[in-house]
Amino acid sequence: MTQLTPVDQFARELAPYKKTFESVLPAHIEVKKFMRTIVGAVQNNPDILKCNRQSILNSCQKAAQDGLVIDGREAALVQFKGQAQYMPMVNGVLKKLRNSGQISTITAETVHHNDPFKYNPAMDDVPKHSPEWFGDRGEMIGVYAVAKMKDGSYVVEIMNMKQIDKVKSVSRSASSGSSPWKQWPEEMAKKTVLRRIAKYLPSSADIDQMFDNDNENYDLSQAEEVETVDIKTEEPKQQTKAAQAVMGDVIEAEVIHDEGNPPPPSDDDII
Repeated sequence: MTQLTPVDQFARELAPYKKTFESVLPAHIEVKKFMRTIVGAVQNNPDILKCNRQSILNSCQKAAQDGLVIDGREAALVQFKGQAQYMPMVNGVLKKLRNSGQISTITAETVHHNDPFKYNPAMDDVPKHSPEWFGDRGEMIGVYAVAKMKDGSYVVEIMNMKQIDKVKSVSRSASSGSSPWKQWPEEMAKKTVLRRIAKYLPSSADIDQMFDNDNENYDLSQAEEVETVDIKTEEPKQQTKAAQAVMGDVIEAEVIHDEGNPPPPSDDDII
């Protein structure tokens, strides 16, 4: 009998949670696809399995509640002192804001030293920004977000690097060598300005929930180290046959818990 790899074993442990995830996922996300992205994320970085298992499951539950798949584009898992945490990514934040029903378009862009940029809030609806995409743009000096509402009006938010660095300084992820602030500074800057512009946009329970779930990554009480999953933009690695079987055949069947499998988390367990 072939011995299961740690990833395959995790896939088996994940299978009983199908109904738990399905109960909170939006209708357009198939639960099997959602669970396969979790296994793919773990397969791309097996070190996440060193985290407390319940924290991994809780993080996946939060992603399901937000309707974001853990694929490194919409959302990711990060590590912090042996605990897994859920982190919405820029594409995931934009997706949620665009799907709110009240926003026509929304975007976030970084501004660099050599970029032509002009914005007069008394005269201009939106910033005039013409990046030299194929030249030397220089260092990043700021970031902005623009939302066009369904009524044709605009909401603009601009942050300079002093403001971005202030947010970074109180984030507990700032000091780690594998921190997203160090590995993807432009992505984190965009995400920060999106969090700020959201305060001036029509509120919705879904968006408020997403930012509440993300607040652990913007801890204002202390600056502590956080290690992140190696988030990649390429396609996930091919799952092993055992993992495919677990995430396919096993998920299709009704799973009965035994002493070797932990029960699904209750509402009190999900934080």
